[in-house]
Amino acid sequence: MSSTYNKPQSSKSLLTTQNIVLCGITWSILAFLYFLLFSAKIPGADGTETRTGWYVLGTNIFEAVAYLWSGILCLRNWRSEQIVSGRNVWLAVGIGMLSYFLGGIIFGYIEIVLQQEPFPSVADVFYVITYLSLGVGMILAVASRRLHLEISQWIIVLAIGALGSTLAWLIGNQPQTTVVSQSSWLEVVASVLNWFYVLSDVLLLIFATTLLLAFWGGRVSLSWRMIAAAAFSLYIADIWYKYAENSIPNYQSGEILEVFWVWSGVLFGMGAALEYEASLNRSRRERGKKRG
Repeated sequence: MSSTYNKPQSSKSLLTTQNIVLCGITWSILAFLYFLLFSAKIPGADGTETRTGWYVLGTNIFEAVAYLWSGILCLRNWRSEQIVSGRNVWLAVGIGMLSYFLGGIIFGYIEIVLQQEPFPSVADVFYVITYLSLGVGMILAVASRRLHLEISQWIIVLAIGALGSTLAWLIGNQPQTTVVSQSSWLEVVASVLNWFYVLSDVLLLIFATTLLLAFWGGRVSLSWRMIAAAAFSLYIADIWYKYAENSIPNYQSGEILEVFWVWSGVLFGMGAALEYEASLNRSRRERGKKRG
């Protein structure tokens, strides 16, 4: 009888913020080591260097677990009535994380199983939903705060936006050395999607920096530092992929910088977990004051 009673308590204790953060850090380190140690290309029979299928599959697993885990934690925040930033904020972010998870699964299936060009493809539908959802979530978070940023803080936001935009423009306008045999309409779709992703990354950087400065020093500032770091990681991985697609002949997924996609998913999840705990602690303090 007592063992049955203690099962819910033990399951809850496993989902403490400390354990969640430790799992996230561990997953990030394992992903980095996996990318670092096994990303080397192996010469094939025709002399072409490629990565092994099991390695590319592993990178997809690391990424998929990170975004699925993050999506679940964000939806947990959405279900909590005590969440500080607003439930709709985390609903939008959670939808974005789960959409990225589904997009990654489809992307990996097309690349690994079907051995076809995965961009553009059906996976991009889910990636577009991801960016739109993240944008909505961050706009809602900004709208829920009365922003009183100082001039120096606005300068930081503008500087990060300018640097991010400049880098995206330079990479987007570099001479293309690879030739991809696609129909004309697929080329148009690919070009539009490329610019949509890069511009979305820049906007997410600006929103994340603004939120980071707006929440700085508050009880949930740590969680939004994680969200800002997640947006930076997503930007780095996307910018690298755009550069690689245009500059590296026969580019194959799995380069070391793609680990930033995994880190981005992990950081979104850690941010959600930290805000969940901060919101619960705030709620307990408020109840304590009312009783006092």
